[in-house]
Amino acid sequence: MTKQEVADIINGFLVDEFEVDAASITPDAPLKETLDLDSLDYVDLVVVIENNFGVKLTGDDFKSINTFDEFYNFIIDKVSKK
Repeated sequence: MTKQEVADIINGFLVDEFEVDAASITPDAPLKETLDLDSLDYVDLVVVIENNFGVKLTGDDFKSINTFDEFYNFIIDKVSKK
């Protein structure tokens, strides 16, 4: 799976399910500030990631992720290790 494919999938469900403005999703955009999710939304995001990519995440996984680019790379790394 390429980085662009991962980005397209992630961006798609962020726009559709979390109502994030597509124009605000750029590789260098700050993830947490752009998403503006509460703790329940993060639980939903973890479930959506698991359903789309087959990898297990926790809320703590998001603590070290600052940008969308880091998020994409994190998912690619998790997928490659499963």
